[in-house]
Amino acid sequence: MAHNGGLVLRYAVGSDPGLRRSNNEDAVYASSRLLAVADGMGGHAHGEVASGTTASVLAELDANLPAELGDIDLLATLAGAVAEAARRLIDLISQDAGLTGMGTTLTALLWNGREFGVVHLGDSRGYLLRDDTLHQITRDHTMIQALVDSGRLTPEQAAEHPRRSVLVRALQADTEVEPDLFLHQVAAGDRYLLCSDGLTDVVPVEAVGEALAEIEDPDAAVRRLIELANEGGGPDNISCVLADVGEASRGKGTWFSRRR
Repeated sequence: MAHNGGLVLRYAVGSDPGLRRSNNEDAVYASSRLLAVADGMGGHAHGEVASGTTASVLAELDANLPAELGDIDLLATLAGAVAEAARRLIDLISQDAGLTGMGTTLTALLWNGREFGVVHLGDSRGYLLRDDTLHQITRDHTMIQALVDSGRLTPEQAAEHPRRSVLVRALQADTEVEPDLFLHQVAAGDRYLLCSDGLTDVVPVEAVGEALAEIEDPDAAVRRLIELANEGGGPDNISCVLADVGEASRGKGTWFSRRR
């Protein structure tokens, strides 16, 4: 639990290989101010290298940030981390050509006590539950999402499309990295979920929203989401980072329930 002025951030993390994969190519990072999910791609081991390298860059960033973020430029900080991760992937491929083609999604939140800086690449997602209504705050960088945006597919058709996971943007060494970067205003009572597509490809968004609204404890909510994905067949790795924003009572730091 992290205290920043009048708001408190409480978070929980879970990652599971699923039922059909022997390895987990997802990587997560979570601290009192930086939360991230990265879903590696590029085949066995390669995806793990890309997502793990990206998570390591974020861990180093967090360790080197000042104790109080204050007026730090959240988006420039996140953009710098993405650029550093891309540089490291290039270096790794220069040392081992067998890693060519590896990459990772990345969805991350950097918290300064008032708002989140958001960076997003790929089809891992960020959601906000506010007043028991679930909102997707990121946009998938997939070919199918582009067809939905242009009106050529309905969201229902997209959810069942066999090529729904084909990415048009990701964090890769051999392509120009163009992340979405934006600020997101936070309110007491908000609940945020970052997740890999191992959850959202299997579990309907309505069921995700119900679990987030009904299960108060963050750790229990993360466990339930992973259970739902595995109950749906668990075809992919499943990773979730959940964060609740609450108010702290003066002088005591007591957590005020998210539910109102």
